[in-house]
Amino acid sequence: MEDWRHAGFGLYLHWPFCQSKCPYCDFNSHVAARVDQTQWLTAFQAEIDRVGALTEGRILNTVFFGGGTPSLMEPALVQGILDQVRATWTLANDVEITLEANPGSVEAARFEGYAAAGVNRVSLGIQSLDPDDLRRLGRMHSVEEAQAAIGIAQSTFRRVSIDLIYARQDQTLAAWRDELRRALDFGTSHLSLYQLTIEDGTVFGQMHARNLLRGLPEEDLAADMFELTQEITSAAGLPAYEVSNHARSGDESRHNLIYWRMGDYAGLGPGAHGRLTLNGKRFATEAERMPAVWLSKTLAQPGKCERVEALPADDRASEYLMFALRLREGASLERYAALAGSPLSQKALAEVQDLGLLHQDGDRICTTQSGVMMLNGVLRALLADRRSAG
Repeated sequence: MEDWRHAGFGLYLHWPFCQSKCPYCDFNSHVAARVDQTQWLTAFQAEIDRVGALTEGRILNTVFFGGGTPSLMEPALVQGILDQVRATWTLANDVEITLEANPGSVEAARFEGYAAAGVNRVSLGIQSLDPDDLRRLGRMHSVEEAQAAIGIAQSTFRRVSIDLIYARQDQTLAAWRDELRRALDFGTSHLSLYQLTIEDGTVFGQMHARNLLRGLPEEDLAADMFELTQEITSAAGLPAYEVSNHARSGDESRHNLIYWRMGDYAGLGPGAHGRLTLNGKRFATEAERMPAVWLSKTLAQPGKCERVEALPADDRASEYLMFALRLREGASLERYAALAGSPLSQKALAEVQDLGLLHQDGDRICTTQSGVMMLNGVLRALLADRRSAG
């Protein structure tokens, strides 16, 4: 069995446009005054045809519209893309089709159109339930719009996820406890809860470098917020199944699980990344980032602006371990050894377990809560002997 079949096959489509650029965001997103969505439909359909020929005969388990702000796409564009997807692959009976959305009133008005096109899961970028922090985060919606969008989404889609950012400027532990409980009160089946990270190349990154981003929490407070998040979500029936993602049983993001379980996924659109196994070899793909360049080259010759690189066995094995240890279910030692060509060092495993960062149950190893918070160190320790041998 090819390794990717452990997790399935998904399709990621990147819509690169936003109404504005948030100061914390390092995703490939761009502000454009006008977008010819008919041309983008033609380009996406051509790319679907190209990748469909490479992956003929596969069952497609998930589709994910990410961005950018995919809820700026017209429902007709989403419909046209999904029609092409259905004509290209056989869809799984329980196919998951997710669209990321901002909770502004314009985007929420499109929800019924997305549902009619086949979208059955929406991920709402709420980010905060505090009006002052929404402004600081550069968000264009209000708390009231967020609440309204959640209600519309829940009446339109069976599965709704909410994104929130914590460890924000001047945020206290008590304030985060209150905000998280308010979020849980909405009753959605999935929460993505991310600590604010300061990324190079962002407005926040530039401000931080000049010591202008005041009030960020100390490391101990951020750790307390993480632990509080685990306690409250678990008690509410939405335990963490991945470092930053929490869900009721059965409502985990199947698409993201394909990433974390190291399945195959095609990445289409400006800056999209993919992982595809073809003729027994696994390849990393990355598309041209600039939307205008991607569009013109794709319309002229699909696939022309995609970089493709074969992944060596060591990279595949390390990537598997890195993602699998983010999951509550952990990693399979047998699968790792099959990918790497040799097992993990028993000595390294024992040392990390003795530190209370990892536990083993038969074939599977899982990070403890302390281990999750020190994941980079755990990975370095487990892979040290392989690197030194190389």
